[in-house]
Amino acid sequence: MDEKTEEEYQQQIPVLDFDQFKVLCPLGRGAKGVVFHVRIKSTDEDLALKVVLKSSIKNKRGKNSGSNRICFEQQVLRRFHHPLLPRLRGVLETEMIVGYAIDYCPGRDLNALRREQSEKMFSDEIIRFYGAELVLALEYLHGLGIVYRDLKPENILIQENGHLMLVDFDLSTKLVPGSSRTRPTAGPSKKPEPPMKRRTSFAKTFNCFNSGISPEESVSSPRIEPESISFAESDPVGKSNSFVGTEEYVAPEIIMGTGHEFAVDWWCLGVVLYEMLYGTTPFKGSNRKETFYRILAQSPNLVGETTPLRDLIKKLLEKDPKQRISLEGIKGHDFFSGVDWNMILWLPRPPYIPVRPEMEEDTDGIKDIDVEPIVQEIFANGNVENDKGNNINGENLNEGVYIGLDQPPRSFLVF
Repeated sequence: MDEKTEEEYQQQIPVLDFDQFKVLCPLGRGAKGVVFHVRIKSTDEDLALKVVLKSSIKNKRGKNSGSNRICFEQQVLRRFHHPLLPRLRGVLETEMIVGYAIDYCPGRDLNALRREQSEKMFSDEIIRFYGAELVLALEYLHGLGIVYRDLKPENILIQENGHLMLVDFDLSTKLVPGSSRTRPTAGPSKKPEPPMKRRTSFAKTFNCFNSGISPEESVSSPRIEPESISFAESDPVGKSNSFVGTEEYVAPEIIMGTGHEFAVDWWCLGVVLYEMLYGTTPFKGSNRKETFYRILAQSPNLVGETTPLRDLIKKLLEKDPKQRISLEGIKGHDFFSGVDWNMILWLPRPPYIPVRPEMEEDTDGIKDIDVEPIVQEIFANGNVENDKGNNINGENLNEGVYIGLDQPPRSFLVF
């Protein structure tokens, strides 16, 4: 465990400028920003730089609510001390843009990996591993009082060591939980032994010997364990009424506007697990109205024999958030039977280890990209504003407008 205090850690966040790094390529864009792959010149370290045009972050009333969301996301990133969540590696600001850098993940996102499988879907063993890591990441966030609210494969990236990383927290919010059921503890208190000593493999822990995904060796290790964080501002009623999310993953209580809390993330987990199993989301309609109707009125079509995975998905996709399976029920479910929750993050052999393309190793011949003109051109052409994808940016009179900066529509990702 890192012995540095949170204040000391925050003081280490450097202020960046364009002279310090080389911009290699765009990784994607969202409703209000563009993400670039950059490399620090002095260390050859790869980072992901998220850039937002300042003139784009005012809402229709002329207020800088978008700026508030950017500040909130940076505040959240500063407080992460978990191997499945990004670190804030630097902040950047010019007269035209504002941005910040986080850890770069060379393995792309979970949907890109799924589409590379022979049947465009994962085996139960692979779903068990990735599902367990998602449970741990959400448990940590909820322990900080953070509701993620935008869990989807595009926001789940594969790190260099093969473990997952959740990104994009601009639609997140912080709440004061109404009960211990909705807000778990932040994580284990005892640090497990380093993975290279245990030599525990993915196949041994999850009884997976033929997954169809390359089990290459990893030399990376988790960074540090979770710890409790307190926020200066919270919702005293323990619920949010904002209408935000991504339509195929949004929970019924968000659509109904009855107020929502941490249980919305478990609904999203159910949608993600379903997509990993079947290759499509469970409630997708021909338009938003039909999708929302299916979310509210229809049960998921769990084709196939009854299995622990299908039973877990069914319990996660319970319409009533009060009846939806809780963290304790998820970790104790038959699907995760035999999983050592304290060792998952320390496995040296996840199911897939990304291999860096040769062009990422040698960038001397790559022409540096000028970020500001690219971002300005995108906004000037209206490409960002007019292509909102499936992201929902709701408005709440008490909380302002939530401007989405999440990953772009699936067809737009550039690798």
